[in-house]
Amino acid sequence: MIEARTLLTGLVIGESARWHDGRLWLAHWGTGEILAVTADGKREVVGHGPPGLGWSIDWLPDGRLLTTGPGLTRHEPDGTKVPHADLSGLANGWNEIVVDGRGNVYVNGGCEFHPETGMAPGLVALVTPDGDVRKVADDIAFPNGMVVSPDNSTLVIAESFARCLTAFDIAADDGSLSNRRVWAPRTGDGITMDADAAIWCSAMTDKDASVVRIGEGGVELDRVPVDLPCFSCMLGGDDGRTLFMLVADWRLGEGFEENIRRLTTGPRTGRLLTARAPAARAGWP
Repeated sequence: MIEARTLLTGLVIGESARWHDGRLWLAHWGTGEILAVTADGKREVVGHGPPGLGWSIDWLPDGRLLTTGPGLTRHEPDGTKVPHADLSGLANGWNEIVVDGRGNVYVNGGCEFHPETGMAPGLVALVTPDGDVRKVADDIAFPNGMVVSPDNSTLVIAESFARCLTAFDIAADDGSLSNRRVWAPRTGDGITMDADAAIWCSAMTDKDASVVRIGEGGVELDRVPVDLPCFSCMLGGDDGRTLFMLVADWRLGEGFEENIRRLTTGPRTGRLLTARAPAARAGWP
């Protein structure tokens, strides 16, 4: 077991943890803020995303910030926000995002809390560096966090309702996804990959919660017990071996709407935890 410690408190819901430019960045759902947090817990509001919940952040290779939400928005150096790509023909709302080493932008949507029986309306869209937009995967059962391997050959997505991590091969020429397969029979939300090709993801039951490090196939390699469920985790720090975990008081015994109402209107239970990881961050984000 690896021990966690608290770095920051007073969050509503922290999501989309990213290590960028020497700090841990996150989407602060319920406030619309984008926060950057130093290793000693100092927080700064560095921007704003869309109002409401269900949005994420990542960066283009040139350093410009992207946010998801109703669409895909680019934040220019002067602070202006402009549409980065027109995704309106594919879905109405967009959740997680990852930009790979070639500059391909993968975003997922179709996060239906109450899909019809047997339906998996989630999808993954690709925006290429030259501006081409197309759907590259569908039938995803509530798409959540995504990672791309360091060699840009594999994308792994957390299918929360299917309770698995699903992998795709990435075509080197155009970014298309193929060879869909179960990477591990584990659920998750925001995920992060390390230099040993293991993935950290959240795990919870009605009795406890943890963040687990798993290898392809599903073998558990390490576990960090946490007192609240984890929404997103990310490796970072000076040597890439600090595991950042965003937790909040999500309760399995309550419905989605009830949980969201309590988290956004009640006491702020969200926290940022850290732990020492055995291997450094690798790949994207």
